[in-house]
Amino acid sequence: MKKSILVVCLSIFALTMTKAQDLKFGAKAGLNVASIGGDAYAGLGGLDSRIAYHIGVFAEIPLIMKFSIQPELLYSAQGSQFGGVFGFDDDYDQKLNYINAPILVKYNVIKGLSGELGPVVGFLLSADGGRAFNNNGVEVDNKDAFNSLDIGVAIGASYAMDNGFIGGLRYNKGVSNINDSDFTNNKNQNNVFQVWAGYSFL
Repeated sequence: MKKSILVVCLSIFALTMTKAQDLKFGAKAGLNVASIGGDAYAGLGGLDSRIAYHIGVFAEIPLIMKFSIQPELLYSAQGSQFGGVFGFDDDYDQKLNYINAPILVKYNVIKGLSGELGPVVGFLLSADGGRAFNNNGVEVDNKDAFNSLDIGVAIGASYAMDNGFIGGLRYNKGVSNINDSDFTNNKNQNNVFQVWAGYSFL
């Protein structure tokens, strides 16, 4: 897995060097509707959705015809919300905060409008969700109950105006198990719906 990530990063760097004259940079921020899917969770849009945010930077590297690659680096607040639902209090909220690195292939459908698809690699920064116990019943730090690396797939669309402002919708579907196997045998994934706006420096 680490070798594959390294190959992708080196490929992006090589493309950046060859297309430096056409490279665009930008900043973005937006709303997250995040949930944890899989065992014992309701999934996206249920009562367990956590309303949070993401913020970061991106670059756009033109390729051939109407295609381009858009790598991003984002701080993303994710997890699930349980406070006030079925008698639970805020101590049951599961707050997972990541540095996410999407690498998206974009296709320009018409002027300004693009579709996007690609992998998302997430690195867990912090976890807060009350007390956590491993399979042996020993209490552990909440962050230790989760894998440090998260893998997902992003699909979305964006619209860019001539003045540099850009906005879009995106859905990140987790494909890897976020739980550490020493903590639980349950298999869960991050699911995040995003609405965002930003500015691209032309």
